[in-house]
Amino acid sequence: MARHSATEGGVPLGVTALKVWTRSKFRGTAALKRVVNPTRVLIEGKESVRWLDNLRRSVELLGEPGRLVHVGDGESDIYEPFCLARDFGTHFVVRTCVDRLAGDGTHTIAAEMADARVRGLHRVAPRGPEGEAIDVVLEFRVRRIHVSPPIGKQRRYPALDLTVLHVTERDPPRGREPIEWKLLTDLPVRSCGDALEKVRWYAMRWKIETFHKILEPGCRAEESQLLSAERIANLLALFCIIAWRILWLTLAHRANPGAAPQTALSERECRRGNTAAYTRKLTRLGGYLGRSRDPPPGIAVLWRGLSRLADIELGMEVATRPTCG
Repeated sequence: MARHSATEGGVPLGVTALKVWTRSKFRGTAALKRVVNPTRVLIEGKESVRWLDNLRRSVELLGEPGRLVHVGDGESDIYEPFCLARDFGTHFVVRTCVDRLAGDGTHTIAAEMADARVRGLHRVAPRGPEGEAIDVVLEFRVRRIHVSPPIGKQRRYPALDLTVLHVTERDPPRGREPIEWKLLTDLPVRSCGDALEKVRWYAMRWKIETFHKILEPGCRAEESQLLSAERIANLLALFCIIAWRILWLTLAHRANPGAAPQTALSERECRRGNTAAYTRKLTRLGGYLGRSRDPPPGIAVLWRGLSRLADIELGMEVATRPTCG
């Protein structure tokens, strides 16, 4: 499990934490959940503890916790990281899937949000399954709610005042699942602009999926034949650097084309110019045609381009090396 950071513009800054573990360490946890309420099992005895570990490491590495916003999907919708974020003075935006007790504990978040009024509208044009643009109007419902911890952990963790943000599609067409996001954050949302900001932050979570796409199918991390846990961890650390390099080139080319290519390329790989120019050259090595109607280059052509560049660089080094014997 890796955690990486990015700017508000979506440019990746690097990997902030990497957690490697084995399932044998948590053997018996699944069987325990069959006879005990899962909320009563301490997080230290479950695989979910990785969310706490990576949050700690990210804050320690980056510093200035008040400037950090930790973004996660439904898998990270766990009460313990919310409390840890509060203790560190850092922030989070999480897609929630748990209907927790709210208010005085006699009702849930869903019941309290049922009568929340629409605070604003926003029009977007996402891509459909065939790549076509779809005109969608989103409704924002926001409410600050007093959220209670799980019943089995109320002695250990305090109640929190959190902002619940529901984003739903207005008048969805038949034959397609409507767009619906339920977000939970410790940050205030006082306007439609604030709500849209939090939605955009959560939308950047998908970049970690792209990162893992490079890490697993691209680097073939799961095909490693190494038997030592230490060697596997070292290999994953190297793959993370490669994956970040490709992801940075892909996204910086779009968000910050004037950035210096030396951020991700060595002096031997580039001389002068900006990231956009070198990205175009790399993608052409990878087979990108760059026609007027072609979409921006993606990770696949960049991966192939960097592989070919590495072969060319190795060939030049061999050709210029003095002969032996």
